[in-house]
Parts: sequence; C-alpha cells; structure tokens
Amino acid sequence: MIKIAQGAEAIVYKNNNIIIKERFSKEYRLPQIDQALRQFRTRREAKVLQKLEEMQFPAPHLLDFCDKRMSITMDFVPGEKLRDVLKQSDDFQILAQEMGLRIGKFHQHDMVHGDLTTSNMIKHQATGNVHLIDFGLSFFSDKDEDKAVDLFLFERALASTHYEYYPEIFNKALDGYKKAYPEYASVLARLEQVKKRGRNKKR
Repeated sequence: MIKIAQGAEAIVYKNNNIIIKERFSKEYRLPQIDQALRQFRTRREAKVLQKLEEMQFPAPHLLDFCDKRMSITMDFVPGEKLRDVLKQSDDFQILAQEMGLRIGKFHQHDMVHGDLTTSNMIKHQATGNVHLIDFGLSFFSDKDEDKAVDLFLFERALASTHYEYYPEIFNKALDGYKKAYPEYASVLARLEQVKKRGRNKKR
C-alpha cells in the first residue's frame, strides 16, 4: 500500500486497484467535535458515492466505509487528470463540454461537489470518458445558491489553471451543463449574482 496524496482532511492510499481514504484527527479541535465532524463527513461522502452508483455516474465505486476508522474504500479510476490532459492538447472543447455534462447531472440530482477542479477529474484510460473524483467536500442541496457557488469556484479554477483557454473553456462547459440540467436558468442567474459579490469584495 502506497500513499499517493494528502489533503487538509485526509490521506489517500493505493493498494493495487483499491483506493483507501482515511480522515485524520486535528489536534486543534476538541476530541468530541473532531470525532463527530470526521464521522459526519465520512458518512456523507459514502452516501454521495452510493447515490452516484445508483445514477450510474462515472465516479469511483464505493467498496466499503468505516466511521470508526474514518475510512472510505473505493476502486481506482485509471487514467490521467484532466489538468494534465488539457495542458498536453489544444483540443479542449470536447472535454470542456463533457465536464459541463458531468456537473450538470450532478446538480440535477441536487448534489454539490464543493471542489470542482480539473485535478478532480480523470480521463478514463480505457473509455476516454470524464470521471469525477474526490467527494470529500460534496453535499446534498437543492439551492441555486450552492450550485452557483460550485460553478463560480469551477470557473475560477479554470481561469487560474487553464488561462490559455479561458473564457472559452468555461463557456463550452456551460454548453454541456445546459444539456444535462434542464433547470439551469435559475442557477446561471444566481451565478451572475455570485460573480458580482466577488467583484465587490475586491474593491
């Protein structure tokens, strides 16, 4: 078993074709609060993965979870991160639209990813399809505000990481989003409000 990543909340290990994600404790938290938070987030992430499997959504399959060890076991998605794929190719339009399709379907089922970046998307080695990964910040919500903020953070990530294709890459992603999510209009209207708030904060 090898350690392949560490974030603010968890360490990720790979064991052959299995991924094990373990949430570690934070010393600055009270032990009871730390325990409750990690249990809640582990259960919520497992629930999101279960829902995605029901939807046949391209994402890791949940194999097991334990809210005592604060661990989630998933299958490994083979392929390259879209962050790297996009930097190696000028043909970004098709991938951008597919990203939008995935996000639109996610939002249509009242789920918010919370960390939409091209580092959390994999181009599957065998199928070439875009898979979403890392649902540690994901949650269930039917609010336009939450979905709009999800898109806002995604747009900022694209502008920062893939500035050479921006804003066309985001506009192409929105084309896919609209196809997957028929009720997109209210979310995109709220997105404009979120952008205005962001601009006002910079002043």
